[in-house]
Parts: sequence; C-alpha cells; structure tokens
Amino acid sequence: MATYERRTTIDAPLADVWAFHSRVEGLEAATPDWMNLRVEAILGPDGERDPEILEVGTELALSIRPFNVGPRQHWTSLITDRERGDGSASFRDEMIRGPFDRWEHTHSFFAAGDRTVLRDRVAYELPGSDIAGVGRLTDVAMPFSTVGFEAMFRKRHRLTKARLE
Repeated sequence: MATYERRTTIDAPLADVWAFHSRVEGLEAATPDWMNLRVEAILGPDGERDPEILEVGTELALSIRPFNVGPRQHWTSLITDRERGDGSASFRDEMIRGPFDRWEHTHSFFAAGDRTVLRDRVAYELPGSDIAGVGRLTDVAMPFSTVGFEAMFRKRHRLTKARLE
C-alpha cells in the first residue's frame, strides 16, 4: 500500500487542535474550498444523527467535486480508532465506500510545549490496483496522486494553522 505523510507545527495547545479535529466543523473548515466538500450525513456509533464528537464507530457520508470538474465523488468513512493520552492524541478514518480501493487516514497530534505537531498519514491503494495487469497503470498514476495529496494536505494544514493560531 502506498503512503503519503505531512507534518506541520501549529502554534496552539494540543487540547485546542484535538478539539478542532474531533468535530465535523473541523473537517469542513480544514477542507480546501476547491474540493467542494459536502457532508451528506453523519451517523454516530449509537445511531445518533450529527453527533457532536466523531467517536469510534461514527460513519461520515461525504461527497467532493474537485475544481467543479466531473461528477461528484461519494465517499463514506468510518472512524475506526480514537485515542487521547498524555501529550498525544490520534484518530483514524477508513474509507468503506469511495473512489480508492483502500484509504486509511491517521490523524496524529503531539504536544510540543504550547504548540502541537499535526501529522496526517494516509495509506492508500488506487482504483484497480488489485486487478491483474493493471498494476503498471497504477504505478504510472501514483506520482500524480501524490501531487494531488500534497496540494490538498498543504492547504488543509494552512487552513488549520490560520484557524487555530
């Protein structure tokens, strides 16, 4: 599985950065406008609609239409892990339906004094990577996916810094 990773230091305490990313409003605020994100539905682990905190078992139905090009891409993610310890926190969302064969996004937060190190790590497989003979095509497409991830996550981190610093 291919991976993408980005780190940024936010001039804000861990508790603030963690709280921001623990709510759907944080996802909406940190997603670049050009992604045209639409939150279609959020279902909490107990069946509650629109829960305040994105806990383990929360399912998010989203759609995007980057640059308003092509059809809207529908994406469903499940929060599969969430931990808060002394000086660190993390959560993971996994795509259960969507445009990739696999997508696991781990959001990690580490206290650095009064600042927080934010690390996004995505492990993914491009569509068709498990089909015989398509491997070469996904090898060619891989650098282009990295360029797209870089632009999106660079902007996400900038938006997070602007909101919290």
